[in-house]
Amino acid sequence: MLTESAKPFDILLVEDEPADANLVRSALKTNKVFCNLHHELDGVDALAFLRRQGERYKDKPQPDLILLDLNMPRMNGKEFLAEIKKDPLLSVIPVVVLTTSDVERDVVASYKLGAAGYITKPVDMEQFIDAVRQLDNYWFVLARLPKKD
Repeated sequence: MLTESAKPFDILLVEDEPADANLVRSALKTNKVFCNLHHELDGVDALAFLRRQGERYKDKPQPDLILLDLNMPRMNGKEFLAEIKKDPLLSVIPVVVLTTSDVERDVVASYKLGAAGYITKPVDMEQFIDAVRQLDNYWFVLARLPKKD
């Protein structure tokens, strides 16, 4: 369990749908996840965030975890995942795919590209909140994450 002196975790949400991003934000709040949520709309902006490219991103932290949608404009989730997993500075960041797709080829492709997990977004709000609670429990309580630079 986190102590009061613990620093919040940084989560990068890569999601183009405002309603889904709000759902994640709400589920984190409901579950009292101690985190800073950073949100980017697609893989291009998420890469700029991670590489601190441009004035907007120069002071952004390296996230402890990335939550990634697959279906986005400009650079989709699979392209983004392939790009960061070939970058030695970014490849250590765990990426959990959080998407509406339950197509087997998407699951397999995501794991082949280096995803640490794959969650199909539940349609029911209570199930979604529970999925985020379990995600929080695994990644921020049970699992050991690499230290940030």
